[in-house]
Amino acid sequence: MSRLLVLLLFGLSGVCAAQEASVQFRVEGKVLLCHAGNRELARADIPSVNDRVPVVRFDQWGKWVRVHLRWELEEAVEQNDLFMPFHLQFDPNFWWAPHLTPEEGLVIAQHVFRSPAVIAASEEGVLALVPDLDMCGKDTAAPWYMDFNAPEKYFGLGMSRTEVPEHVLFKKVPGMTLGTGSVDLSFYLAWLDGKEDIFNPWQSVAAFLWDRWGKALYDQGQPTAVSPERYVEHTYGWAFDRWAHAVWQEFDLHGTRVGSPVFIVTVTDSPNYPGHADQREFPSIWNQAWFSSLRAASGVFRYGRRTGNEDLMRRARLTEEFTLAAPLDKGVFPTVYRSDVERVTIDGVTVHRPKGWDVGYWVNSNRVPWEHGITDRWYNVLDMSWTALLLLRWHEEIEPDERILPYVSTYAERLLQLQDEDGFFPSWLDPETQKPSAVLAQSPQTSMSVTFLLKLAQMTGEKKYETAALRALDAVIREIIPAGQWEDYETYWSCCRLGQDHLGRRFERNAMFKQNTLSMFWTSEALLEAWRISGREEYLSWGRRTLDELSMVQQVWQPPFIYVPALGGWGVMNMDGEWNDSRQTLFAELFIEYGKVLGEQRYIERGIAAMKSGFVMMYCPENPAVKKLWEKVWTFFGPEDYGFMMENYAHGGVTTPDGEGMGNFTIYTWGNGAASEAWSRILDHHPELFPACQPEAE
Repeated sequence: MSRLLVLLLFGLSGVCAAQEASVQFRVEGKVLLCHAGNRELARADIPSVNDRVPVVRFDQWGKWVRVHLRWELEEAVEQNDLFMPFHLQFDPNFWWAPHLTPEEGLVIAQHVFRSPAVIAASEEGVLALVPDLDMCGKDTAAPWYMDFNAPEKYFGLGMSRTEVPEHVLFKKVPGMTLGTGSVDLSFYLAWLDGKEDIFNPWQSVAAFLWDRWGKALYDQGQPTAVSPERYVEHTYGWAFDRWAHAVWQEFDLHGTRVGSPVFIVTVTDSPNYPGHADQREFPSIWNQAWFSSLRAASGVFRYGRRTGNEDLMRRARLTEEFTLAAPLDKGVFPTVYRSDVERVTIDGVTVHRPKGWDVGYWVNSNRVPWEHGITDRWYNVLDMSWTALLLLRWHEEIEPDERILPYVSTYAERLLQLQDEDGFFPSWLDPETQKPSAVLAQSPQTSMSVTFLLKLAQMTGEKKYETAALRALDAVIREIIPAGQWEDYETYWSCCRLGQDHLGRRFERNAMFKQNTLSMFWTSEALLEAWRISGREEYLSWGRRTLDELSMVQQVWQPPFIYVPALGGWGVMNMDGEWNDSRQTLFAELFIEYGKVLGEQRYIERGIAAMKSGFVMMYCPENPAVKKLWEKVWTFFGPEDYGFMMENYAHGGVTTPDGEGMGNFTIYTWGNGAASEAWSRILDHHPELFPACQPEAE
């Protein structure tokens, strides 16, 4: 798309108008007026620097108008804050931004500018502001931020230093200095009043962000031009050979031989570590919504089948055996097997060592609301439905197993009994009574059970499963999607526990819930499957809307303050700091599938970029910049460690060129193993997208 210069404005007077633009601007004194036709949308206070007014420039990108403010300074100026607020002249009934700012002084720091925008919408249209990513982050002394206040009806863009007072919020702090020469602040603004934009306020914004910045990087081969096959070789060499002493677990469980990579290992498990290995936490094997051993095993099997590696297929089958070893209890089953650790002293150093699997026992995910009395003994419906779905996919795509359908059907019958009168499935069940907890009793976690039941209906022909699934999905459409109530176990009971007092409630200042991307993924996937099985177009429309909302947390540019390849990766939630979180490989194929169904190449590109981004944090020669960062942090790393990969980057909201943000552990089932599975699955399902990776015809 060509970019048309429409006006240069020197000083504080003039008018900007463009034939195709959705908004027009007029400057009156120190106020910037924003119009759509004869309708005034917003008034912005034009900030000054040391009493200097900026030169204001306008130019156009399709429906979007770029507003560029430039101050020319003859000497450095100490100014703690430089903010341009837009005071809205209409009454929004919907707000969205990538990060919450629940109290005055908290802001959306540039650190979380993955697909940055602030959106205010009414029944008449959507006003959206997008920072100019060509300018953002260039001046390290003057970092950018956004902020918004729903009750006071303003949003805007500014500059200020920030700190992280809690995990993860960003607070403005004094001490910003604007240097001599040019100081720039620029952004894009659009008024989107089409019927589709009002229904789906993210569609045009997400498309603009990808087309304006993501597409060019994608066409250059970012986030990596290396074949994923090479990264998969490193992954399995690391897990099953070089680090196998710490990663691969194989043992007898109640007379059945089982196997799986352990939940977590740290840099102390490296063959090159100069000290004694220290167990970070109790040893465990998970089939949870993040850390799914069965999901990773299906990737191992696909790769082994593709390369003729019988040993890898053997290991994958052992993980299936582990999954089916989980005992059924009135239709439900545990999803985590754990042992314990003991403290031992070696050479005068006290470390933690595993006691062994012979003293192991079944539990469930510990990502639970402890303050509500739910422990890791409570059955987790989300984890069970995810595991049951993966078993069905194993039976259909990996290797038929006559045990699978009876096992998951038993669970499905119990699931139908648990469905409430509104259509929702619960989140947790008491381990003794199986009575559902009231916590997240009606949440988007229901969507995972929808996808499972639809798959079971397809494979068995049992209509009752489809009926229950669609009733549940209709409840999610009715109660969850329009409100943006994307609350699930990770939102409050993982790394970021801020906001637990707002469970089920919006933050007043932002008019938003605390939101997590996993809920959006489960729901958009369920909606696509519901459309496929029912043919109802409204499911596809709601699915695209949810997918576009999910797109707004995908990374579409390469910030100068992010020191690893960024394009295609994902954040976690609107109160967290991660980049390149491993969920991107979980999301990748769904974007490809929507792209094919809708005929939208943009979604396919996003999906491929997401899949590739799952490998960019890997320590290996194919990632030279990342390899250097790893070696700055862990100087003992060498070839034996190729394949090691942290699950995300910049977890705490801070990065430095010296490697802060890199991490010290690997979770195979939410990192290198998950990424490897995504690649093999996508290669099997969509071979036409990767012709160079297909075997030559005999």
